[in-house]
Amino acid sequence: MKRNNNSEFGEFQPEDKYAAAQREVKRLKGFYTHLIVYITVNLLIVFINFRDLDAGESYFKIENFFTAFFWGIGLLAHALSTFIPNFIFGRNWEEKKIKEFMDKEKSEKWE
Repeated sequence: MKRNNNSEFGEFQPEDKYAAAQREVKRLKGFYTHLIVYITVNLLIVFINFRDLDAGESYFKIENFFTAFFWGIGLLAHALSTFIPNFIFGRNWEEKKIKEFMDKEKSEKWE
C-alpha cells in the first residue's frame, strides 16, 4: 500500500481508500448473499416439512429446526466478522502487529 511520507503509518493514498472500500463492499456482499441463501433454503425446508406433515401432527418438533439453528450460528459468526471486525482485535490491530514484528526483526538483525 502506498502511504504519505508524513509518518510510518500515515494517511492512506486514494488508491488505498478505494481498495479498502472494495474489500468492504465484497465482505458486505458475501454476508448478504449468505443471508439470502439461508432464508431461501430454510423457507424451502419449512415448506417441505409442512407438506409432509400427517393430519393432526405438530410442526414444532426439534428435528424441524436443526438446520436453521446450526446454520444460524454460522450466519451469526459471519455477521459478527462482517459488521464488528474490530470487536476482538481492536482498531488498527493489524498495523500495530506488523510494526511490532518489523521492530522485533530489526532489533534482532542488528544485535
